[in-house]
Amino acid sequence: MSTQNIVTPSAEGIAASVRAAKGRGLPPVEKWNPAFCGDLDMRIARDGTWFYQGTPIGRPALVRLFSTILKVEDGRFYLVTPVEKVGITVDDAPFVAVDFTVEGTGREQVLSFQTNVGDTAQAGPDHPIRVVRDAQTAEPSPYVMIRSGLEALIDRKSFYRLVELGVHHEVSGDSWFGLWSGGAFFAMVPSEDLPE
Repeated sequence: MSTQNIVTPSAEGIAASVRAAKGRGLPPVEKWNPAFCGDLDMRIARDGTWFYQGTPIGRPALVRLFSTILKVEDGRFYLVTPVEKVGITVDDAPFVAVDFTVEGTGREQVLSFQTNVGDTAQAGPDHPIRVVRDAQTAEPSPYVMIRSGLEALIDRKSFYRLVELGVHHEVSGDSWFGLWSGGAFFAMVPSEDLPE
């Protein structure tokens, strides 16, 4: 059993460090490799709510700021600045896709997703959609890749809208129900598993 090493860096200190280093666009977290400082008492719930020391972070601008320095390595999530790297807990995916737009139809269709923290991603080969089914309930959990290995859980209302756009397509000799976006087909469920 491992114990969590809670570190002294505070959310406020990390935010100040990022504000000082921030330029235009997303910070280059892929280039930052500071020493690991330990785990911070910060958690992202499945619904996209960020918590610090058990309390929801009520300032959207602060949540957005933290989301820009989020990094995943070997399945663990970190907030990274040029000088520190702290682990945080993520219950499912770090983001929630709260809406999407559709351009075109059929194979030319393009789905553009917006997240709860202001990111956008156009589904396609670099931003795939995937669906995981719960082993016991078979309930689907749909995801879209947003950036650098960080996914968004697609919210229920958006998923229902996506299902309405779904089509059947042959993949490796089998018929699948799924979605086209950005020239790629994303298989969601075998066609034979759908009710008549």
